[in-house]
Amino acid sequence: MTDIRTDWTREEIAALFDLPLLDLVYQAAGVHRRHHDPRAVQVSTLLSIKTGACPEDCAYCPQSAHYQTGLEVERLLAVAQVRERAAAAKAAGAQRFCMGAAWRAPRDKDIEALIPMIEAVREQGLETCLTAGMLSEAQAGRLADAGLDYYNHNLDTSPEFYGEIITTRRFDDRLETLAAVREAGMKVCSGGIVGMNEARSDRVGLIHALATLPSHPESVPVNLLVRVEGTPLAQAEPLDPFEFVRTIAVARITMPASAVRLSAGRESMDEALQALCFLAGANSIFYGEKLLTTGNPEADADRRLFARLGLSGLVEASVEASPRCAA
Repeated sequence: MTDIRTDWTREEIAALFDLPLLDLVYQAAGVHRRHHDPRAVQVSTLLSIKTGACPEDCAYCPQSAHYQTGLEVERLLAVAQVRERAAAAKAAGAQRFCMGAAWRAPRDKDIEALIPMIEAVREQGLETCLTAGMLSEAQAGRLADAGLDYYNHNLDTSPEFYGEIITTRRFDDRLETLAAVREAGMKVCSGGIVGMNEARSDRVGLIHALATLPSHPESVPVNLLVRVEGTPLAQAEPLDPFEFVRTIAVARITMPASAVRLSAGRESMDEALQALCFLAGANSIFYGEKLLTTGNPEADADRRLFARLGLSGLVEASVEASPRCAA
């Protein structure tokens, strides 16, 4: 549609953030309805397939080897385990199965170990997504050849604030991985985290970086920081909930066709806040007991909320045990 642009300026995005909240939500809801079914929510499950011991120093991450968070390090899961969790996720209503591996950048032999996992998930009829760190062009091509649908690589925050959060890689490294993913023909999943003591100008910068990519990410996760003891951001000042809604709304307006996902931090949001986010243009969630290593609302709670709001996306199904979807 004609309102899809990749030439947004920071001034335009800042002006959106500065609108009266209800005016902003009203505008975002209109954009959402032009591009999406307002009652449909895409549902994904996220499984940690390799946990902890990551050499990166991301200040928000309990999986970093730089911090003592009490996290138990786990080796790469077996393919049979991934297949079992994918089957359970599908039975519980997921449409996409996302796998997360705590690597800075996978080795070529790691890529080869991931291929049968991708194939096992595809056998279940689920969309596949992977996040495993920085990729070379050749590695991205190999994953695409294996049938991977989406690759997740978040920008995290603005280019200006990035060095306050991560020092072990550059912001441009993330852009290079996104370019390799796009060139390989896979769909891009990329968003960021808010509530890391950043200024509103940094939230503007994050949205600007995403909305001015040559093509918008097909999926844009918006994470609210989960403060984990042992990480440098454990005592971060909580973000005003309405500022989170503003971020969702501005993401929707600037990236109209993308799926905007409520991701980490949803466990701390009450139902009214989540409903406002759906009105403001969020149309994707992770469900399951965990997001990699942090808590997430249970699937039954999401079903109840969907029913109360008249949303669809979770099938009426149950599993004896929740899949170990970590995030």
